[in-house]
Amino acid sequence: MKLFIGLGNPGSRFDGTRHNIGFEVIDKLSDSLNIPMQQTKFKGLYGTGNVAGEKVFLLKPLTYMNLSGECVGPFMDYFQIPLEDMVVVYDDLDTIPGKLRLRTKGSAGGHNGIRSMIAHLGTQEFKRIRFGIGRPTNQQPVPDFVLNRFSKEEQIDVESGIDRSVKACEAFIETSFDKVMNKFNG
Repeated sequence: MKLFIGLGNPGSRFDGTRHNIGFEVIDKLSDSLNIPMQQTKFKGLYGTGNVAGEKVFLLKPLTYMNLSGECVGPFMDYFQIPLEDMVVVYDDLDTIPGKLRLRTKGSAGGHNGIRSMIAHLGTQEFKRIRFGIGRPTNQQPVPDFVLNRFSKEEQIDVESGIDRSVKACEAFIETSFDKVMNKFNG
């Protein structure tokens, strides 16, 4: 069993923003695996399917970013998904746009969605794909920056990062996360 979670904010006004990169990866993964996202439960939009003999869940919490754990914790409990089978994809300010940093654990690092997940799961030891969105280069406040869209110059790297994130998730269905990290970090 595998669960892939993308973090973001619900609503069309957040589509394409830096903070919603987790949603974009899950949408692309949904297309790639042919798993429609049509069901709702525990304040989340999800889909299920079978891939390479594994039951696969795709989940987008619809609670707004800061409350993501309110969806993820109950969802995992209800479907009895082991923590070691879960991967969360989210935006990372400390990495250049499109670059990936895969980890098996870590603190919230100032990310409120991850802070919420840690609080609801009771641990910070879960797999993650941190997707680089960069930092503001001007004096723009971070909350405003993460709700902006990527520049045209960044878009090529972002699209490449989305494709690599999808491939990393697909690889985890059939191999260990250590092997996935070795191949896709960077």
